[in-house]
Amino acid sequence: MKYSYQYPVSQYTRHSTYTPTTHYTPSLYTPKYYSTSSYSPSNYSSVKYTATHYTPPAYTPAYKSTSTYTPVFSKPTRQGSSHRAPAQRTPTVVVKPAKAVRFTNDVLFQDHVRHGELEMIGRFMRARKVRVDTIFQSGMAALHEAVLSGNLECVKLLIKYGADVHQRDEDGWTPLHMACSDGYPEIARYLLSLGASAEAENENGEKPADLIDPDCKELVKLFEVGCV
Repeated sequence: MKYSYQYPVSQYTRHSTYTPTTHYTPSLYTPKYYSTSSYSPSNYSSVKYTATHYTPPAYTPAYKSTSTYTPVFSKPTRQGSSHRAPAQRTPTVVVKPAKAVRFTNDVLFQDHVRHGELEMIGRFMRARKVRVDTIFQSGMAALHEAVLSGNLECVKLLIKYGADVHQRDEDGWTPLHMACSDGYPEIARYLLSLGASAEAENENGEKPADLIDPDCKELVKLFEVGCV
């Protein structure tokens, strides 16, 4: 044991003081210079390495593309020495504008009468562009056209501007013949009030009453014996 606990500390006595006998003087260490003996390696001749050129073997793909395949968007191949034929030009067709068709005043006036355009009829009459007794290409005058349209106001307007209630068309029909044949009792009554003749005959010898449809009771009653 390093310590003995049987004796008290006061009885513990150090041993005599240690006095080194000799002083240690380190000697200078002078290393010996290491001179390598002439080392002659065995005759070692390094083999000169000459690299050989590596040539990879020809690679042949497993999939062989068919020579007949032509992609859709591939550019067309140029034909050897053949020249490309110039594209044929389509001749330019010049369409000339159609000439404006101008109708005569008589044709325009007849159209206004058929459609009952009272304002336009009044303009033509006041400007004296047409004659109210003119026979149109249809073979009738303006008053005949107005009666056939069934427009009583147009009939009144034309009579106001001088239309004759006795005027005949190319077949000898009077406006009253037209009113009876087409079943317009109001127009027939108005014409009769202005003195239209119920005894007038056309080229076939027919009177206005002869052209009345028996089912048109109002006209039949208007032309009863003694009523006209």
